[in-house]
Amino acid sequence: MSQHDSLDDFLAAQPPRVHRSDRLLAKLVREAYPIGVPALIMKSSTDRLGESAGYSFHLGTPDEMLRQLASWLLTEAGEDQNVLLRLVARLWGRHGREDVALAALLLANLDHSSLGTDPWQVLASSTRGTEPADALLLSIEELLRAGRGMPSEALLMQWCEGRAVDAHMALLASYVGSVRGDEPSDELRAALASLEIPTGDSLLSRVKQRLASPQAQD
Repeated sequence: MSQHDSLDDFLAAQPPRVHRSDRLLAKLVREAYPIGVPALIMKSSTDRLGESAGYSFHLGTPDEMLRQLASWLLTEAGEDQNVLLRLVARLWGRHGREDVALAALLLANLDHSSLGTDPWQVLASSTRGTEPADALLLSIEELLRAGRGMPSEALLMQWCEGRAVDAHMALLASYVGSVRGDEPSDELRAALASLEIPTGDSLLSRVKQRLASPQAQD
């Protein structure tokens, strides 16, 4: 039996009532993450937890299985996605590596027009005071891949003046946008250049350096 078949069987066995509670869904997905993940891979991933910049766990669940899980959650939610919106915040709060990745997939694919929400604002409100740069980058890339469009420049400037995690989101979103051809304005570029980067964070340092001038992407 394949990993996908095993996950399908697990999900098919879940009672409908689970979709009425973000708490129950969070418990369910935590049980689903290890399905089909070889024990040696899981142990290797867990052993690297100290290097994973603050995740509460990292089990090594493949991306395609997380996408399968996100698709099931979105399908079973039907027209009322408020439980999934609450689930996004709960997953960020629990903060496993798989939680952050699943939250990114859900946030990118929720029907925000019906929910009356803005995905960038939801992402910002879900984060804590500090977050791993790779977790922020994963969410930003997923939102843009889903066609959500860049945050407004006004929001990016607001982030630059906010918490450290907000400033890091502004930096990473501006970088991903520039790679896609959406260059930041001179005003935003100057604000990004003045941001303080945590010592030893090579990802943020590289991104800041590449945004240092309009020629950074050449």
